Amino acid sequence: MFFTGDQMKKVILKAKKEKFGIIASNVVFDTSVRAMVQGYNAMSADGLLQISSGACKYAAGGTKDLLVGAKFISDMVKNIANQYAKSGVGLNIDHGAPKDMDFIIHCIENGLVSTVMIDASHESFEDNVRLTKEVVAVAHKHGVLVEGEIGYIKGNEDELVSDSQLYTDPQEALEYVKKTNVDLFAASVGTNHGVTKGADVVLRLELIKEIDDLLNANGLDAGLVLHGASGLTVKQQQDAVANGVVKINKDTRYQMEIASAVQAYWEAEKDAIVCPSGTDENAYSPDKGRFDPRKWLIKGEDAMQSAVESLVEIVGAKDTSILL
Repeated sequence: MFFTGDQMKKVILKAKKEKFGIIASNVVFDTSVRAMVQGYNAMSADGLLQISSGACKYAAGGTKDLLVGAKFISDMVKNIANQYAKSGVGLNIDHGAPKDMDFIIHCIENGLVSTVMIDASHESFEDNVRLTKEVVAVAHKHGVLVEGEIGYIKGNEDELVSDSQLYTDPQEALEYVKKTNVDLFAASVGTNHGVTKGADVVLRLELIKEIDDLLNANGLDAGLVLHGASGLTVKQQQDAVANGVVKINKDTRYQMEIASAVQAYWEAEKDAIVCPSGTDENAYSPDKGRFDPRKWLIKGEDAMQSAVESLVEIVGAKDTSILL
């Protein structure tokens, strides 16, 4: 089922109360959307799919029209998600930048998304608050949730690039959430965007707990978000959830899964489209039964679905859907 913002709010509050995580998965094309939706449904867990501006440009084709791409992906997500009844998914704009404000507002006002992230973390604190409040005012009027961030995360993720890390200050986090009324808050606590290994990450769990404790003590129900989490170990993810994180973002992990699965297929089946060395080309014929894209794309889709199911299990979200 496709979830509205109000339904996603119920998921967030349940995760916060029961101490499990929501896996948020970036998607671009139908292969990834099906994999994620089917993975959540198989585990009876609610999830959140995410689109970036880069994903929308890709989906739009040669025009790179953000609005066309967002509509295309949103329709695809809704059509696929509404086939399933054991779990629900929402759709989020991930790392929406101030320069893309018109795009963010368009998606909100046209019912394309359930949540949006306004990432003004590279602006001054005052400008970040102002820009976030502008988005919240429009989003909440349309029943859409908002995620905000202060501090910033090192690494590369789609069109987001940062060469440095700025950890989130707990008191600033409290002030930011109070002033903006965001529903989700992304804290910079040591993770990196892109390809990372958990063993190389120093996760500042004390920051997570301090921020969560401060928000709770002040009657604020914003859920904490962990970006750049693809390379984290099982224990790091579980510790993050135990200390207050409710949403864990995943993107690079899925890219690696689909690439590895497709590469393995073609290493074994390359003679389906390439004449083997030593074979007479006049006697060779490509094998449509093996080079048909549906034969090898499904390998990547299955790998991504397995990854979703594993991640849901790790963060304790199995059999937690609000639809159960």
